[in-house]
Amino acid sequence: MDKFPKDKKAPIVLYSYDTQSAVQAFEVISFWGGFTNIVVLDGGFKEWKKAGYTIASGDMPTKIVYEPKPRPGEIAVEEFKKIAETQPKNVLILDVRDSEEAENGMLIGAKNIATQDVPKRLAEIPKDKKIVVHCLTGVRAELAYHALKNAGYDASFLNANIKIDPHGRYEISKE
Repeated sequence: MDKFPKDKKAPIVLYSYDTQSAVQAFEVISFWGGFTNIVVLDGGFKEWKKAGYTIASGDMPTKIVYEPKPRPGEIAVEEFKKIAETQPKNVLILDVRDSEEAENGMLIGAKNIATQDVPKRLAEIPKDKKIVVHCLTGVRAELAYHALKNAGYDASFLNANIKIDPHGRYEISKE
């Protein structure tokens, strides 16, 4: 199990020469708990080849590596940090946490509009700036991002956990 990805949302596709072996592996991995994106390729190895997926040969890797692809609109953590530190005039950081959350600390220069209020408060969000959205975990930020994109804004969002203290200092983690 130590060779499986630490990210429990990593996609895991199981296949074998026979479907039953893959189903048994599915049951074992499911028993470990936490992995939420496991599928069994029905038809086994024949279907894997038929689908045109990669077939490795020779020495097999001893470690499974999962590199998640960024979601559409997702901004890299380092890019977000640079924006938060330099506060470019052509960028607005939009904090979409609830006002009670924001009262405990906000990034300096950010504007707070709760996710559910974004569609009805678009007039308060400048169209001539890039809008970078964040929340506590990235979930609400992504929802607000889609509302902004649908309204014609140049927007992106932080898909990470962020903690902000009352002085505007912050910590970001992707876990």
